[in-house]
Amino acid sequence: MYQVVPGGAGGTITDVIPKQKHSKDTRPLVGAGVIGLVLVIAAVTAWCYYIASLRKAELLKTQLLDLNKDGYIIRNQGGSIVFRMDFRSGTLDLDSCSKEGEILSCGRTTDRKLNFFIETVRPKDTVQCYRVRWEELVPDIPVEHAMTYKFAHWYGGAVSAIQHWPISISGQQAPKPFVTSDIYSNRNEFGGILESYWLSSNATAIKINNSVPFHLGWNNTEKTMYFQARYNDSPFKPNPGEAPCAELSYRVCVGLDVTSIHKYMVRRYFNKPNKVPAKAMFRHPIWSTWALHKTDIDQEKLLTYAANIRKYNFNCSHLELDDRYTSRYGEFEFDTTKFPNASAMFQKLKSDGFLMSLWIHPFVNYDSENFHTCVERGLFVREPTGRLPALVRWWNGIGGILDFTNPEARDWFSSQLRSLRSRYGVSSFKFDAGETNYLPWKFSTRTPIRDPSFFTRRYTEMAIPYNDRAELRSGYQSQNISCFFRPIDRDSVWGYELGLKSLIPTVLTISILGYQFILPDMIGGNAYLNRTDGNRALPDRELYIRWLELSAFMPSMQFSIPPWEYDNEVVEIARKYTALHQSIVAPRVLELAGEVLDTGDPIIRPLWWIATGDETAYKIDSQFLIGDDLMVAPVLEPGKQERDIYLPAGRWRSYKGERFDIKEPLHLTDYPVDLDEIAYFVWV
Repeated sequence: MYQVVPGGAGGTITDVIPKQKHSKDTRPLVGAGVIGLVLVIAAVTAWCYYIASLRKAELLKTQLLDLNKDGYIIRNQGGSIVFRMDFRSGTLDLDSCSKEGEILSCGRTTDRKLNFFIETVRPKDTVQCYRVRWEELVPDIPVEHAMTYKFAHWYGGAVSAIQHWPISISGQQAPKPFVTSDIYSNRNEFGGILESYWLSSNATAIKINNSVPFHLGWNNTEKTMYFQARYNDSPFKPNPGEAPCAELSYRVCVGLDVTSIHKYMVRRYFNKPNKVPAKAMFRHPIWSTWALHKTDIDQEKLLTYAANIRKYNFNCSHLELDDRYTSRYGEFEFDTTKFPNASAMFQKLKSDGFLMSLWIHPFVNYDSENFHTCVERGLFVREPTGRLPALVRWWNGIGGILDFTNPEARDWFSSQLRSLRSRYGVSSFKFDAGETNYLPWKFSTRTPIRDPSFFTRRYTEMAIPYNDRAELRSGYQSQNISCFFRPIDRDSVWGYELGLKSLIPTVLTISILGYQFILPDMIGGNAYLNRTDGNRALPDRELYIRWLELSAFMPSMQFSIPPWEYDNEVVEIARKYTALHQSIVAPRVLELAGEVLDTGDPIIRPLWWIATGDETAYKIDSQFLIGDDLMVAPVLEPGKQERDIYLPAGRWRSYKGERFDIKEPLHLTDYPVDLDEIAYFVWV
């Protein structure tokens, strides 16, 4: 309450107290009082600021995520940091931020307006997800976030020429378009099978939205991956009529362990196949003419190749006639010089029990008779104005590339395949290429596409009518095409750069990206000139045998260079492992293939799938699982007839009959594995 004091303003003073003069002795006391008052005010101000800061800090928390002006961190239930993302495209103005329910939103950086939010979503008790979006309101400003990867081992993203498991990052790379590429001819690019999805050993996963004009870079010194959205200097395009305002949007999800969080992400975000390819594809090898004959194939050589398959008592899923059976690329008629009687040849092969598959591609070279037809009908991808067809260079020349967003181009291409099937009884096709690096940097299509890799998706759709036995080497959002996917050509070498050692990391990566029907390319590699270990035109004999043994434990096997090109011992080893594949591997793989339709879970699995808290298992790239109960450990080094093997805890029986009942993981050092053996262990 206020108290009225006599003598206030306008009042009358009835008692006057004489003024007293302060002595010099009292002046220090007055000064000290003033200083004390200032200190009290400062302390109160600091306290108020501290309280406001606590309230703002509390405002910028949601579940286990802490947001600050420069980024955010996510903790697990135990309080440990499992994910960190820094903002590189601006500093948030925290005074523009607010919280409503489970949504944190901000309207400004320190120098411009934007739309930013993080929404917390808890889809199940064991999973916590965060939807993040940073949307620029001014055209041509890139959005860039930097993810720290030092907290864990990471997997996924894309296949690469030098493939490691987990991902091994070296050097620095400014963000570049995350699109499909032919890594055989462009070895520093991203591969032909890719998805914007990464998974870590600390049970964290990130999925970039498909609508993002996504560019990926990295800096190994800083241990960061750069996630960038942009339209300037990029093949990505905004929707027609929209301003090129970049938006980076994604989800980060945290689970209990790496296996369970991956299962959640696959079920939630990936397409699933809707059928299992032909069972024979899993049971019996495919035989291709490519590595043995390259383009020097003809009718006589094909018939001899088929006759030798029967002569040496091998089964055959189907026989694949590769490049080049036409006189020009882009035509669909057999070269009568090389194949003087194609109809009789196909009848002979059919009577001998062979199903046939043909190599095809999306190019029509300028010297082909079909080139003029495709130009006249507007079937090619065009230059940016849309007035002229774009000429592209590929490994077999120069021509146009069919525009698979154009219904007319799809119909024309499909009609050519149907004609081959009806005339010759062709069972299926090997769809080569499809990567976006064969598109011009700037291009236009009948139906505009924002993401160049959507062209890859459209191309893979052409395989759907033949997916019982079709083969693709590129894929983007293509898991539901339901056919076999093949990694790019392997070289006939031992190492990680497209060699034997790259095979397991590549197959594991493709599996994590949701592609489970995997054809691991030709046994022994492609025997390309100057890319083959050994002193002969054939791959090194030991390399060929070790490759053969590993392929026997893959979902499908593929020969081209036949074992009889070596000697009788190699033939016998090949018979042994094709029989083992048919009797032991294929039944298990087919069982798992049926489950893929519902779950999307890998058929070929990393060791951490059953050892989720095992730091050693996170790093093993030379062993793998088929399902949960068959573990394979091939020899991948030249001159070795032993290897170290890591057995996760459990009850195992080796292929030699040994039993291991172990409660802790076990290292088997220098475990003997003869040249005609591959180590494998069954859970019992």
